[in-house]
Amino acid sequence: MAKANKQIFASVRTEGLMLPPELLQRVADLDTELPGLEPGHYHLPEGERLNDATNRAWNRMTGLWARLRKDLGELRDGEAAIGPTRERWLLPLFQELGYGRLPKQKMIELDERSFPISHAWGASPVHLVGVGIDIDKRTRGQAGAATSSPHSLVQEFLNRSDDHLWGFVSNGLKLRILRDNLSLTRQAHVEFDLAAMMDGELYSDFRLLYLLCHQSRVEGERPEACYLEQWFAEAKKQGTRVLEQLREGVEACIAALGSGFLSHPANTALQARLESGELRTQDYYRQLLRMVYRLIFLFVSEDRELLLLPDADDVAKQRYTDYYSTARLRRVAGKLRGGRHDDLYESLKFVMGKLHEIGCPELGLPALGSLLWDPESIEDLKSSHITNVDLLTAIRSLATSKHDGALRPVDFRNMGPEELGGVYESLLELHPEVHRES
Repeated sequence: MAKANKQIFASVRTEGLMLPPELLQRVADLDTELPGLEPGHYHLPEGERLNDATNRAWNRMTGLWARLRKDLGELRDGEAAIGPTRERWLLPLFQELGYGRLPKQKMIELDERSFPISHAWGASPVHLVGVGIDIDKRTRGQAGAATSSPHSLVQEFLNRSDDHLWGFVSNGLKLRILRDNLSLTRQAHVEFDLAAMMDGELYSDFRLLYLLCHQSRVEGERPEACYLEQWFAEAKKQGTRVLEQLREGVEACIAALGSGFLSHPANTALQARLESGELRTQDYYRQLLRMVYRLIFLFVSEDRELLLLPDADDVAKQRYTDYYSTARLRRVAGKLRGGRHDDLYESLKFVMGKLHEIGCPELGLPALGSLLWDPESIEDLKSSHITNVDLLTAIRSLATSKHDGALRPVDFRNMGPEELGGVYESLLELHPEVHRES
């Protein structure tokens, strides 16, 4: 398998676990272990390379984008510009992606609901609106956006239909790949920021768009047989491996924290409670598990930019990011082994304390309450100490996983609640042992 490089797709964003970043990188690398990435699979004639086809498409679309950009400057405020967006930009784009002239779609009636989706190819709806329409908002008076946002329209159709799995939606500025998402708890899609891609001349991002959105990706005797669905299945397998690695990382994190707290010379009260049996081993373990789950909560909420108060000032947000965030802890853990001081845990305890009832406007932190942040839920850890070296070892175990012999960051941003809950519940069943040196 080709090793993923460090390429960052600046105008491509994947939400949820549908086609995660690592899978997209494998597609970009033309990973031979993935099906459908040979030139012939894209219906190219013998001897023609994929790069030849993507270059040809890129050259045509850059010219069309320049003309569209000029036209956009002449639009009146509030103008949807559906016709110009489709005719001068989106229909030619899909033509370059192998769809020919996309046929218009008649109104679809399904489960007593009307779906005014503009176009389709085979079993894949392709909803194209104008640059003046936000694909995430309802726009009154505009067909295909009047009763729900264009994104929601296509997503609901895919969820309701038994005969459709994959679809596309675009307003010319953004293009998204969607899949039947009924079993998932939050939005899942791959988004291409077409404006950023074309304005920034990001050819590598356009190449990925070509590889992912080409007509050959959604064709097949059944929707379940198309290449996108095969890649989705591979991503699920990949996700299962990642979750197993996360579970192993959680176990290693618990072990590092558990031994770190017990070995610190200042934690005589903790040591005495365990030795006397006043604190049962299983209860100590549960406190450690809650500490780990607090860390995971912070990892996920920070990476999704959901932790800090929306109305917090920028200075407070930057102060948290630079000096108190777990993102900083993860960066430090990736670079340093750590020493015998315990200042990192003290700052982490400060943040966790503020999250319970008080909040901290100076850092942009809300008051979350709940049992998870109640100091009593980690009664014996709240007043204990742990060295930087032990804490960073724990953070490193939790925040990274090993792939092809190299450590890579865990993608907490796209981790779903079911997956995290499953890891947590499986670890509740473990029964740890405490070994003290004589």
